[in-house]
Amino acid sequence: MTRLGVIYPGGGAEQDYYAFGERHDVRMFLAGSRIPAGDDHAVEALLQTARVENLLEAARRFATLDPDVVIWACTSGSFVVGREGAERQVEALRAATGRPATSTSLAFVGALAALGARRVAVVATYPEPASRALAAFLRAFAIEVASLQWLDAPSGHDAALIGHDRLADAVQRAAAVQPDAVVIPDTALPTMDRVGRLEAIAGCPVATANQVTLWAALALAGRPLVTEAYGRLFRLPSREYAA
Repeated sequence: MTRLGVIYPGGGAEQDYYAFGERHDVRMFLAGSRIPAGDDHAVEALLQTARVENLLEAARRFATLDPDVVIWACTSGSFVVGREGAERQVEALRAATGRPATSTSLAFVGALAALGARRVAVVATYPEPASRALAAFLRAFAIEVASLQWLDAPSGHDAALIGHDRLADAVQRAAAVQPDAVVIPDTALPTMDRVGRLEAIAGCPVATANQVTLWAALALAGRPLVTEAYGRLFRLPSREYAA
């Protein structure tokens, strides 16, 4: 059984991880990052969410659980510190746990590379400042952001309440620029059971936060999964992922 240590800031999509684990014989250990207002989407709050010492405190709770991989499952709490900051977070987790590690933002970069997507449309749950910080993060990896929408959810709990119709409308608008892929960040937004429907609307791959996080984690664990259940990303042949 694959064992994943997931550092999760809260918000409302924990069921994506637990349901995925039950379906695919993956043991999920979710450790909350203990910070005030950890799901707040204001940039100032996100910079606190992103502090390495908070991640390490959560990661230490995995010590007796022996996970195969440790994941910082927060998009905004990894992109808000830019490319170098996101890479420092992962390096610190590796050093502290002795395990392979990645974050959701870096998993997006790896997933888009695997999909051959260099020009994307972003449908962000966040307010404008955080959404623009995500676009800047992607551009640091030479990923062109052809369109950027923000849905103005002030927190992860608010993002978790975004319904399928609203999300589908935003994806349809994103498809108008004919991107290589549509990017939907925020691990607080439940998406694992929506990806196929969203791809049918977009007419291209749709990469969502929990989807790319789990795809990257399984690859790092040496157990890549090929399935029709979670969009085009999970239909790719087994390949090595490097955070």
